[in-house]
Amino acid sequence: MKTDTLFYQLFQNFPSIFFELIGQPTTDTSIYQFTAPEVKQRAFRFDGLFLPVAESSELPIYFVEVQFQKKPKFYSRLFAEIFLYFYQYEVPTEEWYAIVIYRRRSLEVPSPRRYWELMEHRVRRIYLDEIEQEAAQSIGVGIVQLVVESKKKTGNLARQLITKARQDLPDATLQQQIIELIETVVLYKFPNLSREELETMLGLSELKQTRVYQEARQEGLEEGQLQTKLEMVPWLLEVGISVEEIAQRLGLDMETIRQIAAEQTTSPE
Repeated sequence: MKTDTLFYQLFQNFPSIFFELIGQPTTDTSIYQFTAPEVKQRAFRFDGLFLPVAESSELPIYFVEVQFQKKPKFYSRLFAEIFLYFYQYEVPTEEWYAIVIYRRRSLEVPSPRRYWELMEHRVRRIYLDEIEQEAAQSIGVGIVQLVVESKKKTGNLARQLITKARQDLPDATLQQQIIELIETVVLYKFPNLSREELETMLGLSELKQTRVYQEARQEGLEEGQLQTKLEMVPWLLEVGISVEEIAQRLGLDMETIRQIAAEQTTSPE
């Protein structure tokens, strides 16, 4: 699974995580739509875009890029994408910011001098190996940190996040959604784990047998959790998990998963 795909799904399903990450946790996420538009001509595509839902020149646009590899011309490409986007799309918004998420600071290649003014006023960089303090306070930021945590420490951090979710989130359905999101991130890092091994690592075996968890799971399915599960299928297929195993883990029928796999195979890159 590509890391930018993982972050796209994180921000699409839980946009509040993005705003926690950039230090704006009180932002009303309903005023933004998260997409990944393509800029024509060079077929540039943003990793993500938070676009204000209402036509307003006051709310900023957030262009999101995830960088887990060193790319010498990254900032030249980024600004080319942004200005081509403004050329091709009619948007009333005047304010914009580029949010670049790096795995670690050493992966950043300094921008050419010609971009220094843009870098100072329009670009914010987040280094995931330096957000430990914020991650300790926020479940959402903690899940982002889980993506880059060492495999040796992944299980411990995941269990801490699950405990925090159960203690801090009063809504049982939201607890269940967060726990399943944590499971997905762990599967991204350990694609060969069986369902039993995953639940043992995260200490979920007993939790998933409780009545409150089962009721929350059913309620989540009825209120749209099914859609989230369907969106998880391409991730799991990409890391090599079989149709049968995905069906067992997500509680979906195999025919549905086969249809998604067929669409994924035939869709253009």
